[in-house]
Amino acid sequence: MKILLTGASGLVGSNVAKVASRRRHEVLGIASSWSEDIPGVNHLHRLDLQDENETTALILAYFPDAIVNAAAISNPSACEKDPVLSRAINVTLPEVLAKISHHLGARLIHLSSEQVFDGKNEFYHPSDPVCPINLYGQQKVVSEQQVENFAPETTTIIRVPLLSGNSLTGQHSLHEKLFAQWSTGEKTPLFADEFRQPCSAENLSEVIVELCERVDLTGKFHWAGRETLSRFEIGTQILNHFKLPETLIEKSSQKTVSETTPRQAKLSLKCDALTQKLKTSPQTFSEQLELLNVPKPFQSWYHST
Repeated sequence: MKILLTGASGLVGSNVAKVASRRRHEVLGIASSWSEDIPGVNHLHRLDLQDENETTALILAYFPDAIVNAAAISNPSACEKDPVLSRAINVTLPEVLAKISHHLGARLIHLSSEQVFDGKNEFYHPSDPVCPINLYGQQKVVSEQQVENFAPETTTIIRVPLLSGNSLTGQHSLHEKLFAQWSTGEKTPLFADEFRQPCSAENLSEVIVELCERVDLTGKFHWAGRETLSRFEIGTQILNHFKLPETLIEKSSQKTVSETTPRQAKLSLKCDALTQKLKTSPQTFSEQLELLNVPKPFQSWYHST
């Protein structure tokens, strides 16, 4: 199978490439600025995904069997800071990909987010009404509507949670961002009253590639880890896994922090609709921790601690 992969150098994209390669698929990866080799990517193209004409021409020339859209501006604060750029990547690009998918009859796997919900419910099913409280969530809602509108027969939407894992740069995932703070001597406050359901990028990538192969599974689904944990619990388990002192974090509360970008109290996703159909199984957080490496930029600090 030929897979066209946007966001190939990102946390999810780079892991999708490795999984696809293991399953003997050919991958054409698109990255905006990354120029080094990406394991699992057979052909790498540097391309500004805001350029609709070049993006369309490249995909039509490649004629993929499946398109995986792992490109996104996923930081809610970054979306607020540059709404024009974030809309181009988070909304316009998925629309372009859906139109191409429909034209070619290719599978489209589009990644959405738990951020489409407000965090006031105990958990969320894929069929629950969306209720975003920040711009990123709003853009993801629109992107879902667009891909369903233009390619309903070929599209699978996966809403995903907070992601763990190892990125190419060692600076993008959950534990890598914590290492960046700890290496400067910064003590990290983590909310004890904000709950997320972390999933490893590796596990999610197994799901994505399996869905590329499953033309019968279209529609909207959720995928996440097996446990819902507070930010503080997540940080504590990461510290214990790497045998770092727990003094590097401190317990905090959403109620004591004033932020311009709203935050959800709890985002827990019901994944039964997908887990019952796939060979891949969700992971516990302990299983996710076993996959983590000490990030390369912070190895000297870590070994001297």
